[in-house]
Amino acid sequence: MRNSRRSKSSDPEPASTGRRGRQQIAAYAARLIAENGVRDFEDAKRRAAESFGIDSGAGLPSNAEIDTELRTYQRLFQSDSQPRALRLRREAAGPAMDFFSTFQPKLVGAVLDGTADGYSAVCLHLFADDPRELEFFLDDRQVPFESFERTFRDQDRQPWELPAYRFERDGLEFDLSLFSLDDLHHPPLDRITGKPMKRADRQAVMRLLDAG
Repeated sequence: MRNSRRSKSSDPEPASTGRRGRQQIAAYAARLIAENGVRDFEDAKRRAAESFGIDSGAGLPSNAEIDTELRTYQRLFQSDSQPRALRLRREAAGPAMDFFSTFQPKLVGAVLDGTADGYSAVCLHLFADDPRELEFFLDDRQVPFESFERTFRDQDRQPWELPAYRFERDGLEFDLSLFSLDDLHHPPLDRITGKPMKRADRQAVMRLLDAG
């Protein structure tokens, strides 16, 4: 929803894809995410590799390595702004989950794992047997939204297409992925860890806020 801004940092020096090179690419990808609002780790990794003049298909850092560098960057250079942006989105997640309570909402993504910043959407997994239920719900409440398809991977690492929706409210972006009720206890694989994605219900979100 938001356009990325060109990074203010200078272009990187060439790097190899050895251990040091992987760390440099991961760090630069993390800067693209933190400074430019690039939300997709694979996109950030590809752009970082191209900036170093390296083939984007060989020896690149894992998403977990980029996540580590992102947390380091936020701790060093965004120690004031990032925690504020994170808390704002966690506070907004509670009312949003109340609003979508019919769909058994679960908080996921950067707002849950603590890396959310000023570019991040509040991401929710919702559940219904009929995908049209959510569209009817949004239309009835006069919520303008954008619909699209999102690809997840199941436990067998097979691609899994699901309907997804975006809308904005009070200057924040909300991102909804709609699963069937059968998927309530079968989360897709996380793009960073490769393990089943962590999800949090309303009570867990409140505990995060209480913990500061």
